[in-house]
Amino acid sequence: MSFFKRIFSSEKKETLDKSLEKSKTNFFSKLTKAVAGKSKVDEEVLDNLEEILVASDVGVNTTLKIITRIENRVASDKYLGIEELNQILREEIAALLSETNTGEATEFVIPIAIGTVQSKPYVLMVVGVNGVGKTTTIGKLAYQFKKAGYNVVLGAADTFRAAAIDQLQIWADRVGVPIVRQDMGSDPASVAFDTLQSAVAQNADIVIIDTAGRLHNKINLMNELTKVKRVMQKVVGDAPHDVLLVLDGSTGQNAFEQAKQFTAATEVTCLAVTKLDGTAKGGVVIGISDQFQIPVKYIGVGEGIEDLQVFNKYEFVDSFFK
Repeated sequence: MSFFKRIFSSEKKETLDKSLEKSKTNFFSKLTKAVAGKSKVDEEVLDNLEEILVASDVGVNTTLKIITRIENRVASDKYLGIEELNQILREEIAALLSETNTGEATEFVIPIAIGTVQSKPYVLMVVGVNGVGKTTTIGKLAYQFKKAGYNVVLGAADTFRAAAIDQLQIWADRVGVPIVRQDMGSDPASVAFDTLQSAVAQNADIVIIDTAGRLHNKINLMNELTKVKRVMQKVVGDAPHDVLLVLDGSTGQNAFEQAKQFTAATEVTCLAVTKLDGTAKGGVVIGISDQFQIPVKYIGVGEGIEDLQVFNKYEFVDSFFK
């Protein structure tokens, strides 16, 4: 079906298939039991499907949307066989993701490259709690952007943990990109300001700013992120161009709570969902994208430096239902 056209390289698609294997196996083993002995999609099948989707960390609200869509298909088609349920699920979930994730980006490009951001450098502020893979995601992003031909500068504005600064330094050295850092306890806004000044002086294409991953006091977090933004705008007037929230896909419903907290503290424009390999909770990507109406931009599908992919809704759904 052309709706699910292949647009990733075969190597990337194989990695995606493999990373979603546990989620897919878990989902379909339950679905097979739910439809055993059934010849058509009836109320009992839909009730069972609802339980399976919720258990797969799709989330209650998103699950209800999917079930309603399938009920409408059953009503319009009058008779819907069990053998058609897989394809209909695939189509309806892809359609749901399409409402938030527009476009079909397959490469690491920045809005400047396609004319939607007027100024240079493109500034990406990264938020997320400690332990979700935030620093690793920044390092992998820097690698992918540099590989795509961009000049990248990193800013270590998570100054509350020495480990965060050192981790980002390791990634900067590994990727071979400059980093702006200060001592632990320094003002994060000061680091962000210095990073942007340095990037402008170097005629850099991309600046990635790491920020502190604390949620124990939402007001402090909000004030801090607001200050970082305000100070950055003294150097680049419309910075940051994107605020990327990094979520750990393996935590399931906890990722929903983190998304809720961070979207309340600051304006989040895009998401990265990490650690999808080795977990049966891949359905969280569907639920978070739908519930928060924020596009998923990147997904982490392994530990390797190449294992951060641009999220493509069609390829994701294809891998999940393959």
